Amino acid sequence: MGTLRHLRYLYLKAFDECKPDYLVVMLKIYSVFCACMWSLAVYAFISRMATGYEF
Repeated sequence: MGTLRHLRYLYLKAFDECKPDYLVVMLKIYSVFCACMWSLAVYAFISRMATGYEF
């Protein structure tokens, strides 16, 4: 659990001195979008692996 807290701290610290504020919001939205895309790719890979790569 300490690792997740450390990653959260690093994530929040990265945007501390970033200006303007709308840019911070856009970067945070983009980072969440990238995390969603990454998790979808991992899910697709695991599901293909479980079904034997049948297309």
